[in-house]
Amino acid sequence: MDSSPSARRRRAAEIFTILEREYPDARVHLHFRNAFELLAATILAAQCTDERVNQVTPALFGKFPDPASLAGAEQGELEALIRSTGFYRNKAKSLLGMARALTERFGGRMPETIEELTSIPGVGRKTANVLLGACYGRPAIIVDTHLKRVTTRLALTAESDPDGIEADLRSIIPERNQTRFSWLIGEHGRRVCVARKPLCERCPVRRLCPFPDQ
Repeated sequence: MDSSPSARRRRAAEIFTILEREYPDARVHLHFRNAFELLAATILAAQCTDERVNQVTPALFGKFPDPASLAGAEQGELEALIRSTGFYRNKAKSLLGMARALTERFGGRMPETIEELTSIPGVGRKTANVLLGACYGRPAIIVDTHLKRVTTRLALTAESDPDGIEADLRSIIPERNQTRFSWLIGEHGRRVCVARKPLCERCPVRRLCPFPDQ
């Protein structure tokens, strides 16, 4: 299969069109009402299911609805609220560091650039791109486990490093489609192109995959 940028660009566009029909409701699965809540939820979602995070966040945000209140939380109290998401000690530290940075450095406001967002403790490019795409309508390639796995299987990228994958996909996906592409690929990864054994017989983009029945 042709791996030139122009060929990958054409194939990515066709994959986008097919998956848009297949998953019209593709979206962020975390529940949130604003950028602060999505940032906190994304931190909690590391090595945890979105469903579990959505069970935990109502109580968390009921008690700590903004950066200032979260910045003043006790570590132990926070750990108890998020324990079921796993790695709760480290996640509590990340939440506190994030809230304190927002309060002390940004006056409680949510940053809207990737440079500012990634300057916050515990916030990498993936998390920053989640916010940029979902809250601010900016072009975002969200390199989570699903996107990395599926775009590699579809040979849309040969990169293995998340930053390399992001740059590679930005070069072949039009800006207007980048966030939507990330959500569609994520949905396909959850439903069909799953990690252990992809359901190739059900795959709507099988003819565009260089490794069907893998």
